[in-house]
Amino acid sequence: MPLVESDRLLLERCLKKESGAWEDFVDRFIGLFIHVIQHTAHARSVNLNQDDVEDVCSEIFVTLLKNNFAVLKHFKGTSALGTYLCVVARRIAVKAIVQRRQAEAMGHVHAHRSTIDAVNGQKDPVQRIAEAEDVRRLLSQLPASEAQIVRLFHLEGKTYQEISATLKIPLNSIGPVLTRARQKMRQASQPAS
Repeated sequence: MPLVESDRLLLERCLKKESGAWEDFVDRFIGLFIHVIQHTAHARSVNLNQDDVEDVCSEIFVTLLKNNFAVLKHFKGTSALGTYLCVVARRIAVKAIVQRRQAEAMGHVHAHRSTIDAVNGQKDPVQRIAEAEDVRRLLSQLPASEAQIVRLFHLEGKTYQEISATLKIPLNSIGPVLTRARQKMRQASQPAS
């Protein structure tokens, strides 16, 4: 699908930093970004609450603004602007979802942006190493088959379908295995009374 004239003009206005251009751009594409985020989360079997969706959407807009619209300047105009922006939004959404799964694997069930930032390298390196060791220790206490499923889902960001195909196990067995493994990891991480 070719670039439509209205999108070309909107892009030019944004790159020239015309008054009101960015607001028009946000109005034009926010619905698309929300759809991409929700679809990406659904495809990866991840439930996002409204705050998470808004965080990822904000991250997309911040990425587009970075370095004086560098991502928008890279657009060649050989496709529809919406198609290009879908690809950009999906990449950012996948990255955010993988980071969320990493946070969940460390015991943060409802990860919010601040938690994801902390897991994504905003912590003291010594603390990150200690937490990685805790995750490895907890995974080592699980049976090998459960640990492998937890690793694939939470640390590598694989979907249930991908795990099923990789490990050649029934798709409907993955959720219960993850639930049991999380419970075991929670119990193992709690100090003995």
